[in-house]
Amino acid sequence: MASFMIEGGHPLTGTIVPQGAKNEALQVICATLLTDEEVTISNIPDIRDVNNLIQLLKDIGVCVTRLSPNEYRFKAQDLDLNYLQSDEFVRKCAALRGSVLMIGPLLARFGKAVITKPGGDKIGRRRLDTHFLGFKYLGARFEHVEGRNVYEIAAKRLKGCYMLLDEASVTGTANIIMAAVFAKGTTTIYNAACEPYLQQLCHLLNRMGASISGIGSNLLTIVGTDRLHGAVHRILPDMIEVGSFIGMAAMVGEGVRIKDVSLRNLGIIPDAFRRLGVKIKAEGDDLVIPHQRHFEVQSFIDGTIMTLADAPWPGLTPDLLSVLIVVATQARGSVLFHQKMFESRLFFVDKLIDMGAQIILCDPHRAVVVGHDRKITLRAGRMSSPDIRAGIALLIAAMSANGTSRIDNIEQIDRGYENIEARLNALGAKITRI
Repeated sequence: MASFMIEGGHPLTGTIVPQGAKNEALQVICATLLTDEEVTISNIPDIRDVNNLIQLLKDIGVCVTRLSPNEYRFKAQDLDLNYLQSDEFVRKCAALRGSVLMIGPLLARFGKAVITKPGGDKIGRRRLDTHFLGFKYLGARFEHVEGRNVYEIAAKRLKGCYMLLDEASVTGTANIIMAAVFAKGTTTIYNAACEPYLQQLCHLLNRMGASISGIGSNLLTIVGTDRLHGAVHRILPDMIEVGSFIGMAAMVGEGVRIKDVSLRNLGIIPDAFRRLGVKIKAEGDDLVIPHQRHFEVQSFIDGTIMTLADAPWPGLTPDLLSVLIVVATQARGSVLFHQKMFESRLFFVDKLIDMGAQIILCDPHRAVVVGHDRKITLRAGRMSSPDIRAGIALLIAAMSANGTSRIDNIEQIDRGYENIEARLNALGAKITRI
């Protein structure tokens, strides 16, 4: 198990480029299973979750060629269908949450798939009901195999239909879309997720020969086809990493430029930081965060306390609430954070409280942060990363703290952030991996 040693108090300055989007990469890489022709994908982030998924595709027989550090070519021509039913494959899928996105393509192309509860962040209940219900609407049959604790899913030919999803699940919507591209007839998905990464998946599938309309809305129409062909695709910058860098620049920056952020795909992320008083300037497709000694939390028009809550796109992504909470600890004013979508994601604030932050954890979903206005600096400490996003939030806190902190279990951070210590050290941070 690896750890970070972080010497706090070193200001960041300079330019940083965000990596490719983790969540988009997991979706579009799985989409390559829908064709036996070559699909080339660039700007793939070199991170643990994505690399594990690529290895899993290799294991099942996908020919994977690394063209450059962040560009791969996939050809899913000769897959080992027996291995797809094996206990070893099920075990590997259970360790990687992104593997759930393989089910839709495998079911669509080969008429069968095996599913077990996938791994991932320990951030509370992350149910798969939306995936299951979508496949059932399309005509798939489920059989629970007691001895293996897996579900076998089968369908000779999926059939298009109308469905109203019970929640706007991103991975659920992506899985259903990939299954529906080969369904007979027309599939209509209402209450679909519509994140930019999901839009990117739809655009890739259309270039491969699918017929998907309504992209960018929560009402998608998919006309089934018999075959998809190869295509070329480039992944968007990771909006969560962009938001993380904004948080770092606000806390310890002396002028930081974030390059090529795809501003039109960031939604309300920059405005969420502006509500905490953080100054952000857009220059072309770059964001510039100047040094600012103080930033003051805004209030609502009627004077009530600022509340930041997560919501499905185009609302505020839940993946950035952890970073926003850390930034709020040094703002002037108070903020109520409401984490609606996951039960356990706020528990990491105990570690911030140990560092001297003034936070009241009301319940598993709500926390009030009373900002220090930089009058009290956070204390260094030893902590462990419970998930990807809490891990990066604790890293930001440690970078701003007095003294040297240690963060254990940084494999969680590696799952979502590419070579993070080297990239931040290039801006002036002092982070050592041990």
